[in-house]
Amino acid sequence: MALQLLFGVHAHQPVGNFDHVIEDAHRRCYRPFLQVMADYPEFRFAVHFSGWLLDELERRWPEDMALLATMTRRGQVEWFGSGDCEPVLAAIPHRDRVSQIVTLSDKIERRYGVRPQGAWLTERVWESAVVPSLADCGIRYVAVDDYHFLCTGKPAAALDGFFSTEEDGRWLDLFPISEQARYRLPFSPAHEVVAWLEEQARQGQKASVYFDDIEKFGIWPETHAWVYGQGWLRQFIEGVLASPHIETTTYADFHARYRTRGIVYLPTTSYSEMNEWTLPAAAARRYARLIQRAKAEGQLDEHKPFLRGGIWRNFFSRYAEANWLHKRMLAASDRLAALPAKKRNAQMQEWLHRAQANDAYWHGLFGGLYLPHLRRAVWHNLLCLEAALQKIDAQAAPWQMWLNAPPQKGGAKNETFDADLDGHDERFLRSKELLAVVRLDGDGALIELSSLSLAHNFGDTLRRYEEAYHDRLHLGESQSCAHGGIASAHERIAFRHEIHPGDADPDPRPRSSFIDSWIDADGKEHFLNDYALQDEIFRCPCAEGAIEKRYVVEGNVLTVGLRTLASGGRLQTRLNLAMPSCDGPAGRYVLADGSIAGGFGEPLSLTDATKLTLEDAVLGGAIALTASQPVHMEARAHLTVSQSEAGFEKIMQAVELTLSWPAMHGQETIVTVECRRDKR
Repeated sequence: MALQLLFGVHAHQPVGNFDHVIEDAHRRCYRPFLQVMADYPEFRFAVHFSGWLLDELERRWPEDMALLATMTRRGQVEWFGSGDCEPVLAAIPHRDRVSQIVTLSDKIERRYGVRPQGAWLTERVWESAVVPSLADCGIRYVAVDDYHFLCTGKPAAALDGFFSTEEDGRWLDLFPISEQARYRLPFSPAHEVVAWLEEQARQGQKASVYFDDIEKFGIWPETHAWVYGQGWLRQFIEGVLASPHIETTTYADFHARYRTRGIVYLPTTSYSEMNEWTLPAAAARRYARLIQRAKAEGQLDEHKPFLRGGIWRNFFSRYAEANWLHKRMLAASDRLAALPAKKRNAQMQEWLHRAQANDAYWHGLFGGLYLPHLRRAVWHNLLCLEAALQKIDAQAAPWQMWLNAPPQKGGAKNETFDADLDGHDERFLRSKELLAVVRLDGDGALIELSSLSLAHNFGDTLRRYEEAYHDRLHLGESQSCAHGGIASAHERIAFRHEIHPGDADPDPRPRSSFIDSWIDADGKEHFLNDYALQDEIFRCPCAEGAIEKRYVVEGNVLTVGLRTLASGGRLQTRLNLAMPSCDGPAGRYVLADGSIAGGFGEPLSLTDATKLTLEDAVLGGAIALTASQPVHMEARAHLTVSQSEAGFEKIMQAVELTLSWPAMHGQETIVTVECRRDKR
């Protein structure tokens, strides 16, 4: 019997990705892939397009998507569904899983005439809680990694069909994606891949399951020239079709033809690389040593199922910024769900769906937590939703994080509580236009400054974290690969930017705003990190005295007063402001006299300054910063070093502004931050 090749590709671009990135992806991958596949009607395969990308492609290149419609009508293509904006389903509530899945399934049925029976699982993150959500939406099967099955003790030879699982009275079938196939396609020569499939057939394997990123076929480094220029994809298709030992089929036909191989209960996991990325640096190094030792001893295949690393949700533990965004999103979801149905609308639901897009919540080789424009897109949609909710019920506490938060006297919700479950309360200060959130962790610093009118969080930055992959910075570029083909992104070490010593040093303190220090007469810096809140005043011991700090929000202005109850030295406060243009040409410093002092990517030093405006054409607005007395201002770009499939890169996360002035007993220095729209 011929081996059944179940070939599927997953296409996705993050919500908010740059137009030129999508255009390049379409030119180098989506268009040529569809054009080649359309030439071979006998080669059957499955596709999954995330809903946001599908909308973009249909709007901008309808003629290419018409090819996909033609292939669908002739039975060549099977559509897989999932969450419309590609959320990690396990990380959002059941009600939102259902609305996300139904939205995409409806979209596919309306445009292509078929309703998906199968679903792509974002980043193959498996938790059994997703089973009822998928089943309730009419999904009958999903594809996850064979690694998930190996972790249960299943032998690799048994993973040539599908298995069944159940949760809360609903069942779902599971196809195991072959890791060996993922690593071969399209990186090994086409004839070698065909020969490998034929060998599986000779060994009596019933099926070979492949489902992976379509971006490997043209977007990953070297792949466009390899897959299309050198003809890999045509060679592979023609080799498969010419082989008497291989037959292509759809998941739907295979599922209808065969019975389940039995019940299985998968552990909470993802693909093996993701499990490593979720670990903190020290643990990731230990994990890597275990993997290398098993490989050196020739026992990796045997031990790998039991060396699992972490789980996807660890990203919320690793990165405070991801955790804060996630908990803010959950709160917005609660508020939307609490609205009477007649007050909700499709636009609100879309804003929520887009705020749940997975990319901005994690980081590995691909995840976009380190990419400011992806985080900004999620925050933008979240704040658009919150602005709409505010208009509907202006009397409610619109920033309330949990609906079951303890009430204050008089029935009002308490707005000082531990919103992100990190062990520290947050204090919420708000007007109709602005939200300021201060964390009560000793720093007494601002972790969020969100403008509703601009739908932007100026506190949306990222500290420099220790990453295990920083150990590879000194290794230089390596392009070695197996099988005589091209290197996978997992095998490459490349550099998009020049990295200098110290560029990747982790930050000793969070990248918040109004992080304070006292500089003594000898020039030594003392962190002020023992602030306590009492009667709306933060107070911290300092130099046999104290520093008092207060925050006030009115309209679109945040006012911060710093009072010195000690003499000598200098008081210093540091702000980290996320400006959308980053170090691009659209952002600039404007001095009090209206002159331009340079762009956000350039260093700036001002003596005896009382005003500085940060104008941002991408934002369509500005931050106007004023001080009640002359201060010394220093500004520089805050950069992080991260990895991507294209190599190590430096990315501007925020403008770091440092203000300092002589500390005089009894003096209060008032700093105002005005968030304003561009009036032009």
